[in-house]
Amino acid sequence: MTVTCCQAERVIHFHLSVSPFSSLSLQPMINLQFGVGYLKHRFTSKTRHGVHSPFAYRLVDQVIYDFHAKPSYATIEDLRAELLRDERVINITDLGAGSHVNNNKQKQVKALAKNALKPAKLAQLIHRLAADQNPDNIVELGTCLGLTTAYLASAAPNAQIISIEGCPETAAIAEENLSALGIKNTGLLVGNFDKILPDVISMFPQLDFVFIDGNHRKDATLNYFKWCLPKLSENSIMIFDDIYWSRGMKEAWNEIKAHPEVTVTIDLFWIGLVFVRKGQVKEDFKVRY
Repeated sequence: MTVTCCQAERVIHFHLSVSPFSSLSLQPMINLQFGVGYLKHRFTSKTRHGVHSPFAYRLVDQVIYDFHAKPSYATIEDLRAELLRDERVINITDLGAGSHVNNNKQKQVKALAKNALKPAKLAQLIHRLAADQNPDNIVELGTCLGLTTAYLASAAPNAQIISIEGCPETAAIAEENLSALGIKNTGLLVGNFDKILPDVISMFPQLDFVFIDGNHRKDATLNYFKWCLPKLSENSIMIFDDIYWSRGMKEAWNEIKAHPEVTVTIDLFWIGLVFVRKGQVKEDFKVRY
């Protein structure tokens, strides 16, 4: 099954901009579970001072907690502001887990920009992770309107970036946005993840940076992980979005953490980072962000 980045509209908007409980009236049971999970994570997670692995500590201290503005941030956020005013209506192709916020077949671009795009703080974190990784290639599942793709492209201008989107009309807007930003190192493919991803994986001798932000179902998430795993190196990173989005996503995240080839994971609640660093003691970190 294929789904777009847009189906991952936030059940609860990012905690720095909107209260975690602001949308509880939309889907009470689902959102209550999400809110409880958020609070539990806040109480059980640690800051950099609770991370004793040199590898993980450096990542948390120098990358995750680096809140200094970068030159490319302002341009991309200006585009976000334009999208938040875009009243065009597009037809949504949504073949995956759907949306907790609005599952209409037609949506205004400004509604997608409000509900589906990564908040600036999270998109900029993904930018920093890509810049720190300095990858030769990046694979993104779920382009949506292309803002996170733009953040990735600006972080790694020499990388070959392939982004896959399931919704043709959403992809067309993303193409407009990437062109407007002058981004040239990104290829956008439209179609079914299950059909396209194996071919994309086969293009590269190894996968350096993989961002999974689509089809938020347990089986699909685990499939994408298993397909990518043989191409991961000690320097690779996989990022999974919305790991607490549903019971199935939490189960998938736990199975990924438990995989014998996975040695380091960092759980930031909103996203999960996965590393396969051989020779390193297996450790799972839950970090407050």
